[in-house]
Amino acid sequence: MANTLEQLKKLTTVVADTGNFEAIDQYKPTDATTNPSLILAASQMKQYEHLVKEAVKSAIVEAGDENEQVTLAIDKLFVKFGMEILKVVPGRVSTEVDARLSFDKEGQIEKAKKLISMYEKEGIDKSRVLIKLSSTWEGIQAAKVLEADFGITCNLTLLFAFAQAVACAEANVNLISPFVGRIYDWYVKSTGQKTFAPKEDPGVKSVTAIYNYYKKFGYKTIVMGASFRNVDQIKALAGCDNLTISPKLLDELTKSTDPLRKELSVEAAQALELEKISLDEKQFRWLMNEDAMATEKLSEGIRKFAEDAVKLETHLRELIKAAK
Repeated sequence: MANTLEQLKKLTTVVADTGNFEAIDQYKPTDATTNPSLILAASQMKQYEHLVKEAVKSAIVEAGDENEQVTLAIDKLFVKFGMEILKVVPGRVSTEVDARLSFDKEGQIEKAKKLISMYEKEGIDKSRVLIKLSSTWEGIQAAKVLEADFGITCNLTLLFAFAQAVACAEANVNLISPFVGRIYDWYVKSTGQKTFAPKEDPGVKSVTAIYNYYKKFGYKTIVMGASFRNVDQIKALAGCDNLTISPKLLDELTKSTDPLRKELSVEAAQALELEKISLDEKQFRWLMNEDAMATEKLSEGIRKFAEDAVKLETHLRELIKAAK
């Protein structure tokens, strides 16, 4: 019998959630995603030291003062990692915009355009890159402009609430990444319940509701479950459009031969009785305000990605000073 990962690949597009090219190559996913935390970790690995040095060296030559050099070095490093990833996946790589721009619509648009321009200068077509933006109102509206006006496909991350998913669908975003594990974490902490049956897992239920809603009403936005804590969460979402999975859990799935069945399907979703809704900015903000879990996890996620972006900046600044 095929291992569980091979079975999953027949039902769902598997995406590697890592900046480690070796892990990506080992598990043969279709796509790969990165974020500031993953890039920070990968940039400190010996085997990727040459990419960091290349980014620093070219930033010193091309940019003006030290602050501009640091900013350019980070952009170059993200693109360099993305290019290496694209050598080992047949599909797309997600490259994230600085989380500190999460509430700056125009800033996110400009940064996204810059990153895509850098990829294109290296011969990478924009169709192979997803720009990752936080699922704030500003991030969703930035994605709407990038998709419609510039043909830049986007991945809306840090998505915890149904309201965020609805707003993304109405903005015709290419792909969303609802976070299963972080929703689970919040409920474990807030309720004291340490375990959930897979179908009752709050993160699994959230992604299932989003998937069913999208398929019921014919939205083209891809649902990519993310941030898993265990393989049971992954198995419970077999059939979802995409699932982005860490190397640790990919390894567990490879070593398992448990039979897998399709849990989500377009046909089942279309048979459901669901109500279609539409949200403007005021309604979106109110629904987010009323969802303590989503509000807390979105803020926490932005802070964590911003914190790791600052750590990466500090690391690159030190390298730039040492190189002069």
